[in-house]
Amino acid sequence: MTAAYTLYAKPGFSATTIERLCSEARISNRAFYECFGGREELLQALHERCVEESLVVVAKALQDAPNTLEGRISAGVRSYMEFATADWRRARIMHLEVRRSGDVLATSRQRAVASFARLVEEASADFPPTPGIDRHLLALGVIGALQELLIEWILAENPVELDELIGVAVHICVRALGTS
Repeated sequence: MTAAYTLYAKPGFSATTIERLCSEARISNRAFYECFGGREELLQALHERCVEESLVVVAKALQDAPNTLEGRISAGVRSYMEFATADWRRARIMHLEVRRSGDVLATSRQRAVASFARLVEEASADFPPTPGIDRHLLALGVIGALQELLIEWILAENPVELDELIGVAVHICVRALGTS
């Protein structure tokens, strides 16, 4: 798993062969196949572990956040972005390789988006929604915005400071989820 965590992040899933994984991990191909059905199954396990860990971090931050919409949004966004970017490999697997892998992670990605959408909906449930706007669709929209911001940050030659990125993300979420 450790070798895949690094190799799937860079050079990436499509460039990483079973042989390279096994060589890096210092295991035989046979030992690999005793644990995983293929490199796709390993990528899915890594992605799901990253998602589960981040959901725990965000849920805890939301639980401890001030009981205001902006307080919850700020706490949730900051905790997610700090967690996702604390390890470059995690950021790349969760936001780049999840898309680059094609259909390999499609189901896992949809489950992750649904889980994060539930968190957003629950965090904003105590506050009045914008009239006529579906809260679930708003949750999906802000999740998409956060993903795009993180992809831009990951790929940038000179990325902005994380606090600036978080500030933009919080602004987008507050504007989207607050009443107008």
